Amino acid sequence: MPKYQIAWMPGDGIGKDVMDAARLVLDAMKFDAEYIPCDIGWEFWCNEGNALPDRTVKALQGTTCGLFGAITSKPQDDAKLELAPGLKDKNLVYFSPIVKLRQMFNLHTNMRPCKSYPGNPLNYRGTALANPSGAEIPIDQVVFRENTEGMYGGIEFHPLPESVYTALCANPKMKPWKDKGLENIALSTRIVSIQGCTNICRQAFEFAKKTGRKRVTLVEKPNVLRETGGLMTRIFRKLADEYKADGIWADEANIDAICMWMFKNPQDYSVLVAENMFGDIVSDLCAGLVGGLGFAPSANMGDKYAVFEPTHGSAPKYAGQYKVNPIAMLLTVRMMFDWLGETQQSQQLESAIARVIKEGKVRTYDMGGKASTLDVAKEIAKYAA
Repeated sequence: MPKYQIAWMPGDGIGKDVMDAARLVLDAMKFDAEYIPCDIGWEFWCNEGNALPDRTVKALQGTTCGLFGAITSKPQDDAKLELAPGLKDKNLVYFSPIVKLRQMFNLHTNMRPCKSYPGNPLNYRGTALANPSGAEIPIDQVVFRENTEGMYGGIEFHPLPESVYTALCANPKMKPWKDKGLENIALSTRIVSIQGCTNICRQAFEFAKKTGRKRVTLVEKPNVLRETGGLMTRIFRKLADEYKADGIWADEANIDAICMWMFKNPQDYSVLVAENMFGDIVSDLCAGLVGGLGFAPSANMGDKYAVFEPTHGSAPKYAGQYKVNPIAMLLTVRMMFDWLGETQQSQQLESAIARVIKEGKVRTYDMGGKASTLDVAKEIAKYAA
């Protein structure tokens, strides 16, 4: 019997393309696993009214971890329009299956490394004024994003129910909204907990301690989001005191300011920690500094289970063309190896990826080449095997 059972979830669009690339490399490396096909994504929403069928949830419960390709998500009104005719009158509500997976399996920690590999023509070089030589600026950042709370919690209302409005009126700032008509009001919540904030901040500090990194930066907006941002900031500061003895410098930056500072001085940052939405925003910025989403992996980790996915979308216009860059997916596989404790295979795969990038002989269109998704995977597999 194989050592691992991996839930295999291509999802939508280019998800299948990059997962095929991953399988090519996994097989070349003789990874000891059985791959369990699992249904997830837009097709199942349209035809069944559920993008995460119950059979998939049950299947995942019997696996070691999950590997996921990409997802298509659309606004609620658009989602309902694409339902099969027999489902349109059943009051179904679309919910992102990957967000649902994170909550259902309590995958509380989203880890997103962004690292520049020498030779990538898309690496950040700064402005001509700041870096007249035009040389690559080495970047090695890791974002820790709280994965189950915040703005992505899914607690929203439109129109605003009278009962919710009445409850909120304990705060006098809420009263003027009624003049606009409750039927005209949409409300999204940003709910965070002491437990959620403590966990994600501690994960960031522990990672810094384990890997010898010396700076952890909180990304928040407590001057405006005084209660939720304030709670996160207080917890971060408390934990920062605990890790001073480990030589870790803790600092804070507002979400708007960090977007400027990381553009100007990206090499200064190492570990960043944020709640759900701000973590999503800043990790895309980090990805842009190292070549784009084609180089951005991620891991959704809980206490006992994890789902690994590249951070790029489903890019429907490229689906089935095997045109897109598979490196984000392959770096995601590397994160899976690390989580499973397969350190040697993790190192082999990263070395192979770095070598192919540096040699520059086999590149997809985004890097200025003409190679296919599978061409790049084959080249990496040659060195990783």
